[in-house]
This record gives sequence, C-alpha cells and structure tokens, in this order.
Amino acid sequence: MSRSLAVLRPEPGNARTAAAIEALGFTAIRLPLFAVTPVTWRAPDPAGYDALVATSANAFRHGGAELARLRALPVQAVGAATAAAARAAGFAVATVGTADAASLIAGLPGRLLHLAGRERVALAGLDAITVYAADPVPVDAGVLAGSVVLLHSARAAARLAEFGIARDTVRLAALSTAVLTAAGGGWQRVAALDRPEDEALVALAVQLAD
Repeated sequence: MSRSLAVLRPEPGNARTAAAIEALGFTAIRLPLFAVTPVTWRAPDPAGYDALVATSANAFRHGGAELARLRALPVQAVGAATAAAARAAGFAVATVGTADAASLIAGLPGRLLHLAGRERVALAGLDAITVYAADPVPVDAGVLAGSVVLLHSARAAARLAEFGIARDTVRLAALSTAVLTAAGGGWQRVAALDRPEDEALVALAVQLAD
C-alpha cells in the first residue's frame, strides 16, 4: 500500500484527481503531460445542427465567447465531468454517455457537431470543430518508475509509451480499454474501466497499488 499513484492528465483535473488520491492516504505524483489552451474559432450556424457532442470538459472550460452562439443546442456528453462542465456553461445536457464517444453517438438521429480538441480521434457521422488545444510539456518521466499510473486519455497513454522507463515496474489504470491499448504492452500489471469516471479510476488505481 506504499506505492505512489501518478496523475498525467492536464490541469485543473490533475489537481482534483491528485487530491482524491491523497485523501485516501496515498502519495500522488502530479505530472501533467499536456497544457490545455483555448484556440481561436468561429461557431457555425446552429441552425445547421440538432445537437452538440462533447467528449471533454475542456470544450466548455476553454471554448470562450463563441460557445454562446451554440447554447440553444442540447449536448450529448461523454462522462459526468463533461456534462457538469456543459451545464456550468449554460447548456442543457440531453445524454450522459457512460462509455466512449463512438458508443454515445451510435444511433443518435440528426446532425451532430463535435466540440473537439485539436488532436482527436475522428468520429464518423458528425462534423468537428476545434475549440481548444492540448500541447505537450516537458516532464521528468523517471519519477514514474515503481508507480501506478492513471491514464485518462489515449493521447496520454501514447506519450507514456514513448518514455524510456522500465515498464515492468509500472502498473496502469486506464479510463477505457481503448486508452489502455494506446499504451502498448510490457507493463507490470494493467486494468481498464468500462465507464469514464474519475472516481472509479482512482479506485481502480488503488486496487492495483494493493
């Protein structure tokens, strides 16, 4: 129970997850791999769409003033955190998906607009517009040796896989199977959730640390 739990997600989520870890008596390694920033964008005519798809709370945290033009459209959100951010920004949330984006939009009627990050997985059957970016920041990956690493995104998992750390000393707790797959193989022990919830991910990481 003495293992450290490493959080790679950007702020402000990194601090929240780390605080939850520390509240359970574990050491949190706070190592954001990316910094999220807004980008300049122009909202399309909302009359062209029936709903918005949001896969990250960052769309609403960093979307800026242009979001107001789309506020009449209901939001199809992946995860409770994304839904909460949408509501805080004044949007009505129609659905909160408990799996990945592809599962959420499968079978949804109408014309959909994805409020997305600059680096993203293309989703078939809907338009996407970039409203924020997540740029890599330099880190000391050596601090991850011997830890349980929490993976919130496939992009973070892919960057972790690029680090020259001893994989057989590191355990991975991933938000989904797709996220875990992006990290590759060779890790000491791995596990993935079937629902995108940060609280559940922390619990999974604690199990791996035991």
